[in-house]
Amino acid sequence: MNAPERPANASVVAVIGAGYVGLTTAACFARLGHEVTCTDVDASRVARLRQGEIPIHEPGLSELVRDGLDSGRLSFAVGSRSAAANADFVYLCVPTPRGAHGGADLRFIEAATAEIAPHLRAGAVVVNKSTVPTGSASLVERILQRDDIGVASNPEFLREGTAVYDFLNPDRVVIGAEDRAVAARVARLYESVRAPVLITDPASAETLKYAANAFLATKLSFANAMAALCEAVGANVIDVLSGIGLDHRIGEHYLSPGPGWGGSCLPKDTSALIAVAEANGYDFALLRGVVAANEAQFKRIVDKVAQRVDLRGARVAVLGLAFKAGTDDIRESPALEIARRLAAAGSIVQAFDPAVPARTLASVPGIDVTTATEVSDKTGNHAANASDSSEENAEIVVCDDAYAACEGASAVVIATEWDEFRHLDWSKVARLMAQRHVIDARNLLDRAGLERRGFTYSGIGVC
Repeated sequence: MNAPERPANASVVAVIGAGYVGLTTAACFARLGHEVTCTDVDASRVARLRQGEIPIHEPGLSELVRDGLDSGRLSFAVGSRSAAANADFVYLCVPTPRGAHGGADLRFIEAATAEIAPHLRAGAVVVNKSTVPTGSASLVERILQRDDIGVASNPEFLREGTAVYDFLNPDRVVIGAEDRAVAARVARLYESVRAPVLITDPASAETLKYAANAFLATKLSFANAMAALCEAVGANVIDVLSGIGLDHRIGEHYLSPGPGWGGSCLPKDTSALIAVAEANGYDFALLRGVVAANEAQFKRIVDKVAQRVDLRGARVAVLGLAFKAGTDDIRESPALEIARRLAAAGSIVQAFDPAVPARTLASVPGIDVTTATEVSDKTGNHAANASDSSEENAEIVVCDDAYAACEGASAVVIATEWDEFRHLDWSKVARLMAQRHVIDARNLLDRAGLERRGFTYSGIGVC
């Protein structure tokens, strides 16, 4: 794609953090014509980014980064001091992981703010892009201790797999600042973006982000609860949810049943919002129920497998490990959680995901990774030594392709909705498997076609 001309009101932007949000933010701001430096503490990551090597799977991002590098509008640096000292705007895009008690851990926000505070030039604006709890803008102000620096909240609403599109074509741009002049300056960064701009106070902007993700999680848990009800009464959840989704007050988005919701945002953001409510004296029972329903969904999928095969000693193919198609992100992935639970129950889990190699899983706590080439005949020993205790590591065999994962399996679980699984040669799969059971946790496959090939089929909310 051709980079746009540098706009007359182009700004100098420093983005602190070259993770998923930071890298997307930096590349997209450069695309909008601003001069952007993206910083990170990981020198090896910065070196790769300078060569245009992207550490994450995100459609369109590699091209955007290379365009930014070629145009000279995007650069990468180790450490944030120099970039912050030259910037009109400093975006904080650092991790805010779930803390010990469910709330957001703000240590990275605090450390980044303290590092840049003495180096900022007068009139600069520090912007929280990270997802942070209510009151974080005030926290940044206290750490900065600078009356000549503006502070704003500009939450991100990026979906993994479509992050570049979402940044450049947002549903809305939300900016929270006590000083409306500061908010207006931040808004001008998005001047070439066609979207409604909501300017509000920092607390409302911070709460809005959590509220959006909590509502999406609620719709997903509702869809899965309706799927369970439809199975009980003999209804078809696809028709039921399609019907209610046609009501413009409800809408069709996020009304798809599946193995549960996960990823980098919804689990930690729902947990953080519950913690914020508790800290302020409100029992958010509705949202606690949404989280509980999601936990129950993981068990429902494993129970569906157990209805077909004896889990102890069975080979089970799990197709998909990423939390959704279009990304390599396995953070709090329902697919990975289901694979872990199957392995903990004594199954030999043979898994494949087109975007998740074995080395990605190797660092996940509680999971031992084996490649298919390292496996001989583990069935007997595995069954004898398996434990139902989640405290022991679960072993997952990572295969080179979907067919290898299905070889010798008694059941196959569609855990991530990659389109290539829909188009597998299912006659070949039938020949490879020891038994022909399909648990389609994404309602992805053609049930009639599978049953013609001798498979039993179990979907979500379809009888």
